[in-house]
Amino acid sequence: MAQIIGRYPEIEFLNNILKQKESVFLVVYGRRRVGKTFLIREAYKHSFDFHLTGLANASLADQLLNFYTELVRFNKSNKVFPKPCSWFEAFQQLREVLEQSKSNKKKIFLDEMPWLDTPKSKFISALEHFWNSWAAARTDIVLIVCGSAASWMVNNLLNNKGGLHNRVTHKLLVQPFTLKETETFLAYKGVDWNRYQILEIYMALGGIPYYLNGIEKGKSAAQALNQLFFSEQGLLANEFDNLYAALFKKSDNHVAIVAALSKKMKGLSREEILESAQIANGGGATKVLQELELSGFIRKYIPFGKQVKDTLFQLVDFYSLFYFKFLHKRKGLNSDYWMNIYDTPTQKVWQGYAFEILVLMHLPQLKHALGISGIQSSIGSWRGKTNESATQIDLLIDRKDQIIDLIEMKFSSGEFIIDKKYAENLRNKRTVFKANAKTKSAVHLVMVTPYGTQENAYATELLQHNLSMDFLFNL
Repeated sequence: MAQIIGRYPEIEFLNNILKQKESVFLVVYGRRRVGKTFLIREAYKHSFDFHLTGLANASLADQLLNFYTELVRFNKSNKVFPKPCSWFEAFQQLREVLEQSKSNKKKIFLDEMPWLDTPKSKFISALEHFWNSWAAARTDIVLIVCGSAASWMVNNLLNNKGGLHNRVTHKLLVQPFTLKETETFLAYKGVDWNRYQILEIYMALGGIPYYLNGIEKGKSAAQALNQLFFSEQGLLANEFDNLYAALFKKSDNHVAIVAALSKKMKGLSREEILESAQIANGGGATKVLQELELSGFIRKYIPFGKQVKDTLFQLVDFYSLFYFKFLHKRKGLNSDYWMNIYDTPTQKVWQGYAFEILVLMHLPQLKHALGISGIQSSIGSWRGKTNESATQIDLLIDRKDQIIDLIEMKFSSGEFIIDKKYAENLRNKRTVFKANAKTKSAVHLVMVTPYGTQENAYATELLQHNLSMDFLFNL
């Protein structure tokens, strides 16, 4: 049996729902390739009273035949069932099989559920009837449903307005690995890297287990990226073509929005997105943005000192960022492309931005390093200007203890050095922010770099905290 790497909160959650005194309807969702199915199977040690995986692009007849095959396998009674002609009949048969089970908790795992809901199949109606008329009235049913198609999972289950309205008892969003989990996973695979190389790979792949599993030991991070993306048989060379299509129906608008956001790293307003992506304003656009956010591809945030109407959307999926920077509309790239541009200005610009997103995606670790985990705070960014100059702060933490931390993030291959020019830039940022924000809070400058900032007169004068990458691997 394979070993689960990390996932301690998720495993504890899955174990705890087995202790519930009533039946459980659990929805598990998350982006493609994040390891949802593996987590459920391993956490429950492959012990299910019924397990069905939907078939991609299959007909109703094929889905029902697949169901029947699994039902026969799990049926421990002497009763022989005919092949079901509808989902209502299929769920009735499942009910009879489960009633013969002697398990204290009868675990039903329906994986890739969106694929089961073929056109005019009445799958959702049959599921509603199964749960409402039988399972919910018992105390021993654990129904686990899983799928990567976020739009289907959210609209048909979490936000269902019909018979399943408020019937879901628990939900679990499976997130990508943290840096710590990534480090543990790579070590388990025998990949011997330092933390700087792990940062490099994470900024291109994110913490997606399937992507990380494609890394071969004995290679550097640069060699691994070259092989994964640019070699003829690269695991991720054509991943983008499948990624969004597998997650969203009519994914053209999803891709158009992500493409628009990839051109403006700091984010765009809703109006700017629709103009750039050439998408009509309306409920359809709102739904697409919500689906991308729920799937972890984008985030929305309100800049410091602004209102809801000033909300910005930002692309935060590492793989998509890398794709649009280096692969989009570039055909016939040299198989050694990444090695050829390694340590060039083009690559360094991408690294700088990706590192900012990486820190943003590890806010619990950042707050812990600053000693403010228990202090109520809000996260934001800020742009402002005076008559003399303008400035931008990509990440700030506004704390209830009357301190605002301005987080300065710089990706460098060695100890970062604050020279006279950069020191002046930092002073200017702090001055312009204070002048515009008109805050009574103290304003602290925090530096985050892979190897820390060299202690010199400028660092001593300006910085309240000098953080290296090690804190990102905590928790």
